[in-house]
Amino acid sequence: MKMKSWFSVVCLSLGLLGASASAQADDDITLGRTIVFENTDYGAPIPLLVCRRVEAIQVKADRDMYLRKVVATFKNGDTKTFRFYRNIKEDDNTDWRELPYKRCVKKLEVFGESKNSSAGVRVYGRT
Repeated sequence: MKMKSWFSVVCLSLGLLGASASAQADDDITLGRTIVFENTDYGAPIPLLVCRRVEAIQVKADRDMYLRKVVATFKNGDTKTFRFYRNIKEDDNTDWRELPYKRCVKKLEVFGESKNSSAGVRVYGRT
C-alpha cells in the first residue's frame, strides 16, 4: 500500500511540474533597466548576468523620451539592431519586435534621448 501511495504522489508531482512549465511558456520577463539622459550620442548599456532566451523585445519608458534603437548582443557574439525612431510618452510601451527564433541575449544597449533631464527605460522579453 505504501508503494502505491508513493507512486501516486510522484505522478501527481510530475504532472503539476509539467503544468506549471506550460503555463509559463508565454510569460514576459524584464531583461533589464537603464537610464537615458538628455542630449547623448552614446548608448545606455544593460549587461545581463545570465543569458536570457527570448523571441521578442519591447521597450517601456518611465518618462517622455525619443527612442532611436536597441542593440542586442547574443551569447555567440552576434548583434541585432532594433530600430524604433519614435517618441515614447510616459509609461508607454513600444510594439513587440520579433526575432526569427529564440536567441540567448547577453547584453542590451539603448540609444535615445530624454525629453527631461533623464528617463528610465525598461526592456522586456517574451519567452
